[in-house]
Amino acid sequence: MTRSAAFVLTALRAADAISPDLAGRLAYRLFFRVRPRMPLRERDRATDAAAHRELLRVRGRDVVTYRWGDGERTVLVIHGWKGRAIQFAPLIRRLVAVGMRVVSFDAPAHGASGGRRPDIRDWMAAAEGLQRRFGPFAAVVGHSVGSIAGLTAARTFAPTPVVATISGAAGPAAMIDQFARTAELSRGARDRLTQLFAARIGETPASVTEQFDSAAHPLPAHTSLLVVHSRDDRGLADDDSVRLHSAHAGRSRILRPTGLGHNRVLTDPDVLDAVVDVVARGAHVPV
Repeated sequence: MTRSAAFVLTALRAADAISPDLAGRLAYRLFFRVRPRMPLRERDRATDAAAHRELLRVRGRDVVTYRWGDGERTVLVIHGWKGRAIQFAPLIRRLVAVGMRVVSFDAPAHGASGGRRPDIRDWMAAAEGLQRRFGPFAAVVGHSVGSIAGLTAARTFAPTPVVATISGAAGPAAMIDQFARTAELSRGARDRLTQLFAARIGETPASVTEQFDSAAHPLPAHTSLLVVHSRDDRGLADDDSVRLHSAHAGRSRILRPTGLGHNRVLTDPDVLDAVVDVVARGAHVPV
């Protein structure tokens, strides 16, 4: 943890001791912070340059979309909070190599897209826009917050044979809980953060669960699931991924490697093999 991050957490805990409501409001601002933007890594520049780019209007803002390959089957990949589409470069290259077309986007205030104050509605709207242009999808792959968007899309407007989640969760509550644990928030501050999160996206805490929790409201019966989550993920614990897997018994496979953290898992050869295999076959046999 950096000194600045440690200072912010110390200040947040001090505020919580005085007023859980104040701490919840401060936590809300920190929870939705998106800076700094993830840089484009040198090793991914060639893949980035190979993409066909377009603009998509999302909730009144233009976001940058990407397309690789020209296969007949299309895979949607969805990045997470503070991420960007090109994070999936190793997976994109493999999917294109087996004949897939891959589409993605940079959410507002992420990657090459402009804008400010994004939330999960932007991820959903971008996915829906790409569904209209390129769907139906052969598979949807999401990382972190992108996994929640992908799961919700598959349950609502983008039916697909396969969903793969990487370093993800069944719903937003797990991410709020992780933040609250890291910041050592009191129950009152955590509840205030939950209320503010729901209000931000035009929901109540109860309707957030109904709308976005794919363990409480599982995928359609025809959809198979691959869940990947490193056991040592400090950004988001893997317990909610286990809950998601359990809610889809008989049609879900879970991989829980070690030593890959929250982001490195996107470049692990065994993880890439598993994702490409399930996408290429259109389903998987649970183990």
